[in-house]
Amino acid sequence: MEKPSFNNHFLAEHAALLGDSYNRLLGKPLINGICGSREFAEALFHAPFAVVSHDTADDPVFNYANAQALTLFEMNWDEFTRTPSRLSAEPVNRQERSRLLKKVTEQGYIDHYQGVRISSTGTRFMIENAVVWNLIDRHGNYKGQAACFGDWRFL
Repeated sequence: MEKPSFNNHFLAEHAALLGDSYNRLLGKPLINGICGSREFAEALFHAPFAVVSHDTADDPVFNYANAQALTLFEMNWDEFTRTPSRLSAEPVNRQERSRLLKKVTEQGYIDHYQGVRISSTGTRFMIENAVVWNLIDRHGNYKGQAACFGDWRFL
């Protein structure tokens, strides 16, 4: 699997944003016991659960996926980070996904989310017990949204 370089400044910074925002909103770490931005970025990329995020565009585009997410969505890093996040749901499920993201914007996060997602080859899978949260930097600026989930089943 093609993966990003851990020497990439964006990757370390973005992984820190993912972890910091999660910790601030949920009051617990995304990954326990990891210090240092490069170490955290590597641990997050290789975590046994899926993590994805998208940017703040009007039609948000994915800007991060760890190895588990890339496997589930059947894409490499370059493909995934050019994909509008709405395409992770089938057209019939996009309105429900849009309501979810609006709720996250208003509340900061939701947990125990479940929904059907689709890979690049059309494989459908149900994600369960997902956490979806807003990405907010140290200065209070909104930077997008992220999701993590460790429970899924293929449909």
